[in-house]
Amino acid sequence: MEIKVLTVKLTKKIGRIILAIEVALIALLTPGIIVASDHDDGEVDIKGRAVNLTDLYVFREKDQNSGAAEGDLVFILNSNPRSVARYQYYFSPTALYQVHITQVGDVNSPATGRADIVLRFAFSPPNNRGMQAVAVTAIRGGSETVAKTTVNGGLIATTPLNSNPVLNTVPVAGSNLTVFAGLREDPFFFDVEQFFRVRAAALGTGPRTAFKEPSQAIDFTKGYNVNTIAVRVPKAFLQAGTGANVFDVWSTISIRDGAGGFKQFERLARPAINEGLIVTPEYLEAFNNIPPRLDLSAAAAPVRQEAVATLNAVDLLDGRDNVDPNAIAGAFLPDVMRIDTTKPSGYASATNSQGSLIGGRMLTDDVIDITLGALVGSPVSDNVSYNGTPGNPAQGHKPVEANFPYVPSPN
Repeated sequence: MEIKVLTVKLTKKIGRIILAIEVALIALLTPGIIVASDHDDGEVDIKGRAVNLTDLYVFREKDQNSGAAEGDLVFILNSNPRSVARYQYYFSPTALYQVHITQVGDVNSPATGRADIVLRFAFSPPNNRGMQAVAVTAIRGGSETVAKTTVNGGLIATTPLNSNPVLNTVPVAGSNLTVFAGLREDPFFFDVEQFFRVRAAALGTGPRTAFKEPSQAIDFTKGYNVNTIAVRVPKAFLQAGTGANVFDVWSTISIRDGAGGFKQFERLARPAINEGLIVTPEYLEAFNNIPPRLDLSAAAAPVRQEAVATLNAVDLLDGRDNVDPNAIAGAFLPDVMRIDTTKPSGYASATNSQGSLIGGRMLTDDVIDITLGALVGSPVSDNVSYNGTPGNPAQGHKPVEANFPYVPSPN
């Protein structure tokens, strides 16, 4: 379609909108009440676990299950950190859980942080059986489709604790999505507390230390559950006739804004980028509240500078100085998770010309070691693994399930 020249009036209007966004971002960078976080850094009155993101996984299903259909992708959005074993937790009935997808023309194309497709999940309050009804909304090409029933006419529903997985086949825009929502074991693994000690030492706010040996390293998430939304999506649905084979993906949670709408409250794509590198709580708050298309904006510069300062400090702790701020910005911002569906999935399976990881993320990928090594420029390990270290009871997760939704059953 031919693009017409914009009028001066429209140009001024767009300029005012952009200015308003920049002003709002600057306001977020001003110290205030902290209302959002990532993976887990505590709660306040207006932020509970149910609206706290933990991890995002994106992979070709056949790379997890050789018997899966060709072309299907799996998106897994986890929330509700530190969910203790044998206790029923619920998705917030007043929040929107969303997966955003960009159709990318070329694997080396810069990320735009603008969504072509949004998959949105809204939950009802639980019934007396511990089940929540789910409304699945797909926004694609400006068209919005809401599905509240499965192909068999029943309600789309969550899986209550101690039940077999409820796999909902959801018809959306000519395709069938498979949706699971419910408690699962948290598959993330990381010696979080020791990382923050190492970071504090690097920044000069704590005593000099290093990561623990594998026999002593502690997996902070071992034994905990999370709320999981897993979606099996045919690639053709994501392509929408474009022929795209590369996609950028990120997740968000939005809460009510008090004016009849919703505002973004959390976002997450690559692991450990914001919560690991951003130290100032106000900056972490700002990062969670802006869309990825603003990650490289002038107003977000203080956040980027702090992330680079953290990296430089960790780098110098080991006697190195390898961090190139421009390379970091090009490889990791905007913060989206890219997957090239023509190649096997895996967080470290491939990079593009900007040095950006383009293999999505599998459930057992050691993303902390991969991320730290990529950012620092040499191998770094927290010495925690998915399967754990023999003789160390503070590590180890259940085996990944053989079939969708793949995330291990809850503790």
